[in-house]
Amino acid sequence: MYHIMICDDEKDIVSALKIYLSSDGYEIFCAYNGMEAIEILKKEEIHLVLLDIMMPVMDGIETLSRIREFSNVPVLFLTAKSEDTDKVLGLTVGADDYITKPFNPVVLQARVKSNLRRYMQLGSMEVKPEKLIFGGLELDDRSKTVMLDGEEISLTPTEFDILHFLMQHPGTVYSPKQIYKAVWQDNPAGTENLVAVHIRHLREKIEYDPADPRYLKAVWGHGYKMEADRK
Repeated sequence: MYHIMICDDEKDIVSALKIYLSSDGYEIFCAYNGMEAIEILKKEEIHLVLLDIMMPVMDGIETLSRIREFSNVPVLFLTAKSEDTDKVLGLTVGADDYITKPFNPVVLQARVKSNLRRYMQLGSMEVKPEKLIFGGLELDDRSKTVMLDGEEISLTPTEFDILHFLMQHPGTVYSPKQIYKAVWQDNPAGTENLVAVHIRHLREKIEYDPADPRYLKAVWGHGYKMEADRK
């Protein structure tokens, strides 16, 4: 049974989410501010977090920043705002996805399933051993590690999956919709900004100069690719 933590200061929203997700067989842990969420994560085995951005005591952005200091658990932001700035900021500090309130229960359940599936696959040792090397960048799909010039770098499950997908197809340009469909395995409608932010965050970790990347290139108007000659 997968364990999901819901963190939102609005108890009615927490109750509604608990009803929707419990019907899918998940065990639900509830928190009503960031401090409570961090305490639960340190004590319990949590497989996915639904985290509100606007909360008292500690907002979602700061909460996620602290979570990423000790955990790569998938985090989906819940935001009542329509502005892209909140979504971009959340993704930049390590969120895997976001859901805008008021949310559609069917969409919510699908997003949760998609992110859980990728996270559990990331931890599985059933995957065939595979190592991909581009210059000083080395991805080991068996151990789920990424090395940059001999030093291990920490990636979220989403970042790892994007990098793995692109490294498997060097030189091939993929649009944001194609990347989303391959990684999230979900309907790619309206996902260009989501993918772009993850790519930006990934570059900050694997590139010495993100503004002039060696490995992960943008092909303006088309998408992204891994440079084919970096072997």
